[in-house]
Amino acid sequence: MTFFESLLALLLVAILLLQIARRIGLPYPAMLAIAGMAVAFVPGVAAIRLDPGTALALFIAPVLLDAAFDFPLVTAGRLWRPLVILIVGAVLATTAIVAWIGWAVAGLPIAAAIVLGAIVAPPDAAAATAVIGALALPRTTVSVLKGESLLNDATALLLFSGALAFQMAEGSPGAIGLHVAIAVPGGILLGVVLSWPVRWIQRFAGKTLGANLLQFVTAWVIWLIADHLDLSAVLAVVAFAVTAAHSPNAGSSPRMRVHSFAVWAAVVFLLNVTAFLVMGMQARSILERLPGDGIWPALRFSGLVVLAVIATRFVVVMAWGQVARRSRSARGALSPPTIGQSVLVGWCGMRGLVTLATAFALPATFPQRDLVVLTAFSVVLATLVGQGLTLAPLIRWLGLDRMENPADEMWAARTRLVNVALDELRSHPQAEDLARLFEAKRDKHDRPELLDWIKGQHSAGLAVVSAQRAELARLLNGEEVGIDSFYVLQEELDWRELTLLPEEERRIAET
Repeated sequence: MTFFESLLALLLVAILLLQIARRIGLPYPAMLAIAGMAVAFVPGVAAIRLDPGTALALFIAPVLLDAAFDFPLVTAGRLWRPLVILIVGAVLATTAIVAWIGWAVAGLPIAAAIVLGAIVAPPDAAAATAVIGALALPRTTVSVLKGESLLNDATALLLFSGALAFQMAEGSPGAIGLHVAIAVPGGILLGVVLSWPVRWIQRFAGKTLGANLLQFVTAWVIWLIADHLDLSAVLAVVAFAVTAAHSPNAGSSPRMRVHSFAVWAAVVFLLNVTAFLVMGMQARSILERLPGDGIWPALRFSGLVVLAVIATRFVVVMAWGQVARRSRSARGALSPPTIGQSVLVGWCGMRGLVTLATAFALPATFPQRDLVVLTAFSVVLATLVGQGLTLAPLIRWLGLDRMENPADEMWAARTRLVNVALDELRSHPQAEDLARLFEAKRDKHDRPELLDWIKGQHSAGLAVVSAQRAELARLLNGEEVGIDSFYVLQEELDWRELTLLPEEERRIAET
């Protein structure tokens, strides 16, 4: 089988697994991990080798842009304490412990061991959010998990690039330290600066298929520019997305937003499928290269790393939860986390796309590369399947799905929006009877004088939607609705506005 045939087969399997996962309440990344590993045992599947730099840009840049564009800054500001513990503390602790295991057990050089630790350190919240999105969980817990997934990649990839450069004799410790000191603020500055010309360019591609394509190209170009300038590509993409999302006149049209969300969801799913397929191919080639007496020692070492990764995160999260419950200064204005919330966050440590991509990015001459890559794959598989499949039962056992009811939040928000709509309609006397609008649309060809009346109705409707959007933004900024509820309500307003716009503004042009 060629790579294209293998990808097509796995895509069909992935679509089937997605339907199964949706019906039985399992996270689809766990199902993809199982399917990807099954590829390792399918005879005739073609092998593929990715350029190291291409792997990181291809898989990580679009996912980061998508997540960062949607993450509210007000949430990050409110949750900075637990986020710092997870983004810095948990990542550094995991890297250090795994590095010690790699050095003491596998005999890896210390820099290579740090590279392994950085590869397996950052959790990917895709599997967690695939489960928690269908359950009623405390909003703070969900926001912490999503914020961590966005920002911990920067910490891990900075460690990865620095240790990799030192291992491959590309710089002294002092030079690498200076590089990191420049890469962090430089990457952020680059992302902020590039957001301005990119938004100017996007104005000319608006309401076309090219606008969606430009979003993906932008993510990859920013990553590559930062990489060529030896700056943090992760922080450049994140800073660009956050700046673009929160700058004046950043909002896109409802039609483009509805179209873009659907396209991005499909492409991110495709990237995950491709990554797990490549993982299976490389895992098979690694197992074929290992001598017969070397397979079990490699698997034992991988198992030890898996246990260390899971245990380290759990200990760090539980320790911070204990401190936060005892000390007001440790948690700030946040409510003290319950033991159940700490257990859940500690267990939501599934590794995924970032770990796979960084493993692909290792050069062929890296010390014991096969062992390191196989260990990374083992961590992804064990955490996605072991933790991912037990996450929903754990949530129900802890009773966390009964702590808050998102339906109450949505009802309160919709009530506020309806009240705003009624207030706005009082200033539009033409909007008394919606039935007349449908009659007028039916009769407008025979009675041209109805066109002005229809325009007045549409104008009143658009004014209502505009007022509701302003109120929804105030609810989000005041943290009266969570980000997930915000996007549900925003989509409802988008569809409502689309029904009121002229026909030519409801289309996506091909050029």
